[in-house]
Amino acid sequence: MNTGAPESKTTAVKALEVARKVRPMIKDWSAKTHEAQAKGEPVAYYFVESSYEDILRAMDIISVGTENYAALCAAKMDAERFLDKAYAEGYALHLCSYARCWIGFDALYKELGEMPPSAPDGGLARPTVMLGTGMMICEPRYKGFQASQRYVDVPMHVLNLLWPPFDANIKEVQDYYVRFATEELRELVEFLEKHTGRKMDWAKLSEVTDLIERTLIIWNKAYKLRKAIPSPMPTEDAMSTMVPGWFYIGTQQAYDFYEELYNEVKNRIDNKLGVIPDEKYRMLWGGGLPPWFAMNLFNYFESFGAVFPIEITYHPLPPVEIPAGVTDPLERIAWRFFKQFTYRYEKAQKHTGHPDVEWILEMIDDYKIDGVIFHQARTCRTVHCGQLHEINVLKEFIDIPTLVLESDIVDMHYYSESETKKKIEAFIEVVDTHKKSKR
Repeated sequence: MNTGAPESKTTAVKALEVARKVRPMIKDWSAKTHEAQAKGEPVAYYFVESSYEDILRAMDIISVGTENYAALCAAKMDAERFLDKAYAEGYALHLCSYARCWIGFDALYKELGEMPPSAPDGGLARPTVMLGTGMMICEPRYKGFQASQRYVDVPMHVLNLLWPPFDANIKEVQDYYVRFATEELRELVEFLEKHTGRKMDWAKLSEVTDLIERTLIIWNKAYKLRKAIPSPMPTEDAMSTMVPGWFYIGTQQAYDFYEELYNEVKNRIDNKLGVIPDEKYRMLWGGGLPPWFAMNLFNYFESFGAVFPIEITYHPLPPVEIPAGVTDPLERIAWRFFKQFTYRYEKAQKHTGHPDVEWILEMIDDYKIDGVIFHQARTCRTVHCGQLHEINVLKEFIDIPTLVLESDIVDMHYYSESETKKKIEAFIEVVDTHKKSKR
């Protein structure tokens, strides 16, 4: 464990004007959550990538992303007091630092009897319900909220959304998985109706589902423009521009944001505006949540002429084709979920045997990548534990330099800026040599 705090400014310099609009959006959304709480309107703790955004928007239930708030606290260098409080409550240091941050916040709120002073963006609004997700990503997506119930006595629901193993015959199992997901979503609607007093507007749900599907299309179109050379938009901007799509999707605001993003990226391409003046190397952020307290590492890469034109992490989910004749909005959501998470199964079964490796290979080819960087976050084991296996499989199919950076998502005690910079410097030399040898 490293104990030194970052030595310099930690936020990343943005390239796009639209990326600079995200922070005001976050502040505005946070203000709306506190307004809803003050009015006695329902507020839901929730997780991104859980397929219940359609339902929350249709029922006018405002969402509070606890993971997002933990990342904000890390970026603002104000997570330590909440992490320390969780530790004092008995939560081990190796547990997810997202979860430790919001659990510590909730514990401190209860101890003080009021909002912790100077909490970023006014703190977490008090929830009416907590919506956990048991969808094979990580246990804190439901165990974290169970822990928070010690401090916030509100009902909790766990939405079980499952996808099949990599070697499954998709056509044989899809009907079962879609039926299961549809019924899980229906139970969620019943839970929310019972505990919030809101009734589902099924016509509005269909409209929101349409809007989400259109948003995914324009969001993906904007990101595909990033294949251009020089790179018009870097990963550090994408770590901001992903926020409307992951946290506010289903709103007109999110759709309009990605339409604006598309137009700005296209304009930069038309005018040959790159992220940096002299682009020498193109890197792929191949996996791992970013160190929110050290986003300036992307700018450090750029100081050597290395740009990240694209990333796996927080990349928009693909727009998918839903079978004709499916009109039940819950079934549409279930089909969308199933197809998005099995999108590369059949291709992987014929090639690498690993859908994520297939995706990385596509990215390397489409975006002309020279090197792949993975981030190993010490307290995020579920998302990161398979990285070394992915790298080994990747190496079987392509000769490309890879780098594994080690730190965390929120807990900066696992980060050393000087050591990270040394690794980056050495990796740039490897990429340069490899690129010259290919020529």
